[in-house]
Amino acid sequence: MSVTQLADQADFEKLQLEVAGLIVDALVLDDVTAAEIDFDAPLFGEGLGLDSIDALEIAFAISETYGFKLRSDDERNQEIFSCVSALASHIAENRKT
Repeated sequence: MSVTQLADQADFEKLQLEVAGLIVDALVLDDVTAAEIDFDAPLFGEGLGLDSIDALEIAFAISETYGFKLRSDDERNQEIFSCVSALASHIAENRKT
């Protein structure tokens, strides 16, 4: 792995932790920390057990933090919100700040 790839991987891991923290803060999850969240675990159902209202809160927090909107009518929402890693990838591709 090249130095650039290692740096990119480190940046992505940092973004994943940042996104996990955003979720914890936006949803006021008192019983879990960002570091305890498995970045590849499902956000909904058996993973963190989030629901559609939680998704709206997360989308709003992402909009405020990263300067772009997640649209409720986006066909890819199930994929985008599947796990922290997928959400971080989407943010990395679309962030304005």
